[in-house]
Amino acid sequence: MNYIELLKYTAKKFSSIVCMGLDPVIEDIPEKKGTPGEIIFKFYENILNALVKKKIYPGAVKPNYAFYAQYGIDGIAALEKVIRIYRETGIPVILDYKRGDIGKTAQAYAKEAFDFFRADAVTLSPYLGYDSIEPYIKNYPDKGYYILTKTSNKSSGEIQDVKTRDREFYLHIAEKLVEWYHPGIGSVAGATYPEQLKKISEIFLASGKEIPYLIPGVGTQGGSISDVMSVLNRYPDKTIHRINASSSLNYAYKKYTGMNYGDAAVQALSDMNLEIKNIK
Repeated sequence: MNYIELLKYTAKKFSSIVCMGLDPVIEDIPEKKGTPGEIIFKFYENILNALVKKKIYPGAVKPNYAFYAQYGIDGIAALEKVIRIYRETGIPVILDYKRGDIGKTAQAYAKEAFDFFRADAVTLSPYLGYDSIEPYIKNYPDKGYYILTKTSNKSSGEIQDVKTRDREFYLHIAEKLVEWYHPGIGSVAGATYPEQLKKISEIFLASGKEIPYLIPGVGTQGGSISDVMSVLNRYPDKTIHRINASSSLNYAYKKYTGMNYGDAAVQALSDMNLEIKNIK
């Protein structure tokens, strides 16, 4: 199946459009024995075991490359193992590494993401134009490619909101995604900017093409699930989209006192799944 089909299938299978970010912060991980890579792997393995035991799953997971790479080879090895065990459970894996290069360099990055890490999708920067996107689509046509469109960070407007031809730059990117369309082309648009998310969705909906969102920024960053769902509920099929939360799920044990970190992560995910379903 292609990536759009994978999103639809897993959203229905797991009854979730939540994407759980897997962003290890060693200082916040209760496990303390072993190398950083061993601690990270044990942490996410135990969370996965809790998910399987409770039969509560996210619609995808999103490990951020940098959180692992900071620990060198040990961290990279942990990333490969974390991706493997989550994919074996059938959960789509989005490798968040925001690459943005061209030619043979882009081909090499794509090979790393899809052949070595065996991810189902990646995040990419469009700053160099279609030359930085095409190698992924050409060589791995059944994968997913989330293009940075309107990101959730505070200073994103310094570039993304600059007007050219009387339209903000992020809207030009949205139009390019329609132009570049391939089943798997998606958009990264932050929950912290609901009005901009709505404007992007108007372009996508008018095109008639299925362009999935990866929406970061809810939870710790302050984005509102209700604001996001007010946009997603306009779509005939919401199962192609994923709403991401990382710290609020990974480290939910800080909120759900008395629970071990695995059970707390499952409870936080269950609560988020329920909140999304209850917003009409």
